[in-house]
This record gives sequence, C-alpha cells and structure tokens, in this order.
Amino acid sequence: MNNASWIDAYCLDKKGVEKVWQTEWEAMKYLLHGKMFAYMGEHKNGDPIITMKLPPEEGQVLRAAYPDAVIPGYYMNKVHWNTLYLEGGVPEDTVRKMLDNAYEAVLQSFPKKVQREIIEA
Repeated sequence: MNNASWIDAYCLDKKGVEKVWQTEWEAMKYLLHGKMFAYMGEHKNGDPIITMKLPPEEGQVLRAAYPDAVIPGYYMNKVHWNTLYLEGGVPEDTVRKMLDNAYEAVLQSFPKKVQREIIEA
C-alpha cells in the first residue's frame, strides 16, 4: 500500500473526527471528541506508519498474521496500540477494518449520551 492518502479521507469521513498536527511527534493525530484513535507519521527508520488503538485480542491476532507489518504501538502502550507499516503489505480492506475498530474502541469509551451526540451530529 504505497499511497496512503486515502487514510486521511477515510478517518475524516467518520462522525466527530478532527485531525491535529502534533509537532513534537511530526505526526497527524486523528481525534474523536478529543481522544486519539490513530496517528500517522514516520518510524525512526523513515518508514511511513499509522498507529491505532485496538482491542488487545485484535492486536495480537494482527501481529501474528502480519509479523513484519504490524508491531506493538510505536512509543505507545504496547497492549492497546498497534503500529502498521504502510508499505508492509497489509491489504487495504484489513487496514480499513483496523481503522473502523480503532474509531469504535474510542467511541465506546464515552458515556452513552456522548456517543449519541457524536453519532447524531
């Protein structure tokens, strides 16, 4: 997946999402109601990456299925965050599902009232 520009549009198409440039990280953060569910930047080796918050079980499955492309979260909590090398050969539909699940994980962390406000906005 050499061209990851679709990721930005895909994330921003979700309800309540905003993107914020994090200068210190040199990365674009994707936030839902102020909580980050993903960020896109570069690994220290220069490879483009996206890091997403996922349920621990899903992260373990993805790391096993794509050991060279999905690693524990880069500079993040290694249980809940997973880093994907954008040029690591993971199919686009799998990346979309990962993004959907990252968004959903953060959405579910809010009280039901806030969830409704986000969804109905």
